[in-house]
Amino acid sequence: MKLVVLDRDGVINQDSKTYIKSVDEWLPIDGSIDAIASLSNTGYSVVIATNQSGLGRKLFDEYALAQIHHNLCSMVEEAGGMIDGIFYCPHIPEDRCQCRKPGVGLLRQIEQEFACSLAGSYFVGDSYRDIQAALRFDCNPVLVKTGNGIETEKVLKCEGLDSVPVFADLAEAVRQLLANENA
Repeated sequence: MKLVVLDRDGVINQDSKTYIKSVDEWLPIDGSIDAIASLSNTGYSVVIATNQSGLGRKLFDEYALAQIHHNLCSMVEEAGGMIDGIFYCPHIPEDRCQCRKPGVGLLRQIEQEFACSLAGSYFVGDSYRDIQAALRFDCNPVLVKTGNGIETEKVLKCEGLDSVPVFADLAEAVRQLLANENA
């Protein structure tokens, strides 16, 4: 099974320091919806793993999150693709749960749900937490410069992780991934 894990905020949609609390605040990054559709149409299962501490902070509820995710899935379907699953952590950092990235609980949930191993799968993120989770779970981390990516790239260099591929955005990352597959 070919599977790609994507972070949500800052990778697929614009991020916000005040959290994405409603469908109206959820704005896709240019090219991200078509990139997901391209992955889906070339045989990849596309799964989202996202920290959503706004739930734990009571900034929005499960219904608002479901509306956001329904909107995302509908947009991808309109572009001819499909999102196979969305996994989220509702906890705040102080909860010290296992599912909040850089923890790997969400990745374990994905493996259980899809009865597969994520080892060697691509994990596209914009934060150091995403890269850490990918590395801890033997995924191939990919950094995009959207969202927190520019700052994260600096951290990766300081941590000696400059071998992590870096792309301008999800669209460029997907183009390169698919080009490498066909090479």
